[in-house]
Amino acid sequence: MTIMQSLFAGGKSPVTANYLIVAGGGGGSGVGGAGAGGYQTGSGTLALGSSYSVTVGGGGTGGDNGTKGTNGSNSSFSFFGTASVGGGAGGTNSGSGGTQNGSSGGSGGGAGYTSPGAVTGSGGSGTSGQGNNGGTITSGLGAYGGGGGGAGAVGGNASLNQGGNGGNGSASSISGSSVTYAGGGGGYAESGSLGTGGTGGGGGATGASGTTNTGGGGGAGFPSGAGGSGIVIISYAGSSRYTGGTITSSGGNTIHTFTSSGTLTPT
Repeated sequence: MTIMQSLFAGGKSPVTANYLIVAGGGGGSGVGGAGAGGYQTGSGTLALGSSYSVTVGGGGTGGDNGTKGTNGSNSSFSFFGTASVGGGAGGTNSGSGGTQNGSSGGSGGGAGYTSPGAVTGSGGSGTSGQGNNGGTITSGLGAYGGGGGGAGAVGGNASLNQGGNGGNGSASSISGSSVTYAGGGGGYAESGSLGTGGTGGGGGATGASGTTNTGGGGGAGFPSGAGGSGIVIISYAGSSRYTGGTITSSGGNTIHTFTSSGTLTPT
């Protein structure tokens, strides 16, 4: 009897799994809201007897007055070859160079604006299939910032008396209930309304951090919020066939939730 025949004879058959991979959100940068971590979903058949590594990306650090935050870190599931890209940091109010530009990432960070000098940045680009661009600046007379992009929508543009709102995230029911992930961080306004965080863990422009294990972008502020860490979830029908992560069941499915890096290992 071959190894394959032996596995099937023992009740072992290929496992078709669904997965969600969310990267860490970016950090806010004084005025620009940060982009959410890249968001990817899919399904496929896991190889018999194979283990798969899981990496959960951390959120980026928040900046401050004139200081740019950092991008979030990537998340990955080795079965699927494309990593979810960490969210882009927001643009600053430093008034020089390219630091007013939101950084590109899974979703892009929002643009920054400052006077004197009328230096205006541009929103960072999101990664195709994972997230959206950060918001831009349409006008301003002081420190203003665009909202970070989210998995479901672009970041809001900033204008006079209004910071850009963070782009909304995307919902998934892979955990057994609908949860929204990867919302962008809100942009700052020197006077007027501060930008709100996007649904899915984005921080508001009060320096609020992105929500842990959602990949939400950090909100602008002085200091700005950090990005929320990412998450990887793997689900398949039937009883548990693997170890790794926190194991739950719902609707006849076994669910492995990774809030930190680990390995999906066959039992």
